[in-house]
Amino acid sequence: MDFSSIIWIIFLGFTVLPMIKQQNIVKARYRLTKVIEQKRGTRLITMIHRQEAISFLGVPISRYINIEDSEQVLRAIRLTPDDMPIDIVLHTPGGLVLAAEQIAHALMRHPAKVTVFVPHYAMSGGTMIALAADEIIMDCNAVLGPVDPQLGQYPAASIIKAVSQKNINEVDDNTLIMADIAEKAMNQVEEFIAKLLLEKMPEQQAKDLAKILTEGRWTHDYPITCEKLTEIGLQFRPEMPTEIFELMDLYPQPAQRRPSVEYIPIPYGKEVPPKN
Repeated sequence: MDFSSIIWIIFLGFTVLPMIKQQNIVKARYRLTKVIEQKRGTRLITMIHRQEAISFLGVPISRYINIEDSEQVLRAIRLTPDDMPIDIVLHTPGGLVLAAEQIAHALMRHPAKVTVFVPHYAMSGGTMIALAADEIIMDCNAVLGPVDPQLGQYPAASIIKAVSQKNINEVDDNTLIMADIAEKAMNQVEEFIAKLLLEKMPEQQAKDLAKILTEGRWTHDYPITCEKLTEIGLQFRPEMPTEIFELMDLYPQPAQRRPSVEYIPIPYGKEVPPKN
C-alpha cells in the first residue's frame, strides 16, 4: 500500500466515521423518543440548543430560539390530535420574542394537556414557552429566567430608567425613540405573560407575577431557582423522569480536544462492607 492510499484511508476515516457516529446518535434519539411517547401516551417535542461548531473551521456559534424552531414546533402541534397530550423538553438560553410567543401561543391553544420538562435551564424565551404549559416539571437544580425584553445589547427596563433620570432636553432623539420602543416592548410582553398565567391562577396574581418576570428587577441571565419559583408563586413539579436525562445525553456538545468536565459516568451508592 503506497503513501497516497494511506492518506486517503485516513481522510475517509476522519470524514466518514463522524457521519456514522452522528447517524447512530440520531437513531438512538428516535428510539428513546418513541419509548417515552409510548410510556406517557404523548407527542414528545424537543427544543435543545447547545453550542455547535462549523464542521470545517470549528468556529463556535450560539444556538437560540428562532423562526425555524417555531415553524417546526407549530408543525409538530398541527400533526398532533387534539386529544393527545404534548410533552416538550426545553434546554435553551432563549431567543427571538416573536418565535417564542408563537410557540407559547400554539401550546396554550392545544386542547390536551401540555407538559414542559426543564432538565437544566430554560431562560428568557424558554421560560415564556414553559409558562404556556399546563404543568412544568423541573430538576431540583434546574432554573428558569426573567422574560424582560432586550433591545439589542440593553434591557428595555434599563433604557427607560436611564432616560427617566435625565432632563428630556439632555437626551438625544435616538435614545428617546429607543425608550419609546422599550416601553412598548415591556407592556406587550407583560400582557402576553399575564395571558399565559390566567389559566393557572387568579387574575390579580397572574398580573403581579407577569410584572415580576418582565419589569427588569433582575439581570436577564438571573437564574430563577426552584426555591425562587416557590417564593414568587409559580407552580412546578420537581420529579424529572430518568428518560429525559438519558435523552439529553444523546444531544452532546461538540467534541473538544480536552473536556472541561470529567468524571466516571456511573451512579455511585453506599459501599457494602465485605463479609467476614
